[in-house]
Amino acid sequence: MNTIKKLFFLFFAAALFASCGKTSYRKTPGGMPYKIFPGKDTQRVTVGSIIKLNFTQVIKDSTYFTSAGTLPIYFQVNGNTQPYDLSEVWTSLKVGDSMVATQMMDTFIKRSPQNIPPEFKKGDRIITYVKILGVFANDSLAKADEEKGKKEWLAGEIKSIEKRLADEKVTAQKTPSGAYVQILNPGTGAPIVAGNYVTINYTGVSWSGKKFDSNVDPAFNHPKPYSYSAGVGEMVKGFDEGVMALKKGGKAKIYVPSILGYAGQPGTPNIKPFENLIFDVELLDIQEKAPVATTGPTAPGQQPANVPQQK
Repeated sequence: MNTIKKLFFLFFAAALFASCGKTSYRKTPGGMPYKIFPGKDTQRVTVGSIIKLNFTQVIKDSTYFTSAGTLPIYFQVNGNTQPYDLSEVWTSLKVGDSMVATQMMDTFIKRSPQNIPPEFKKGDRIITYVKILGVFANDSLAKADEEKGKKEWLAGEIKSIEKRLADEKVTAQKTPSGAYVQILNPGTGAPIVAGNYVTINYTGVSWSGKKFDSNVDPAFNHPKPYSYSAGVGEMVKGFDEGVMALKKGGKAKIYVPSILGYAGQPGTPNIKPFENLIFDVELLDIQEKAPVATTGPTAPGQQPANVPQQK
């Protein structure tokens, strides 16, 4: 059993003990078994409110998804419920409540067999654990809380990067948002201005050392220079700011905190959710602006899958 699962099972075992055995499974109108472990707060989840929660799903005794140990999830309760679904339970919860629900994959296969990913099979059991951390009346309050959490998370990631740089005796400069750039060759000429069209070679490596994309490694099937408009949000922030520290011909190693990269949605198994990244970059060219787009088919593999584009 992995550490995250252990933490969640211990948490719910403690909640069950605290309830003195008085809490039992109930079923929603749609037939989903669930159990609520009440907290001490009285603020309820209501239709239209935004929930802040930790969420874990276990399928076939393996963690399929979890926000435990990372950043919580925020979403709005819209009042539209589906049978045999968590949406049937949201308005029964309060801040501080915990919930566990069980579902059988057979029900979803019967309901919509064409939408079931191939890794899920008949007979699989889905166990979902939820902890309600907060409820917000409107989007602005929820966003303010979320941004506060991201800033605190980023501060921790910056400390982790600074420690690695110190341990490896690397000298690097900090970008305005918190990425670090080790200048290997500053290049020559005019600096990049936001909106300039830049052409680069790059290789991306996860914090644990796994190469996840490159346009100079033929193994990734797009061995050609990559171009984009710098400083206008086309790329993830940490990467974009790092490249803008170079001039034409420059080379650098860019250390990107996950919050300034892919955060919890890396899109590739070689990057863990909320994993810091390292990019080796060479700035090949700078043009004043992007050339006029031409129509026509895009060559297969032309757009690399994990280039750090803005999400």
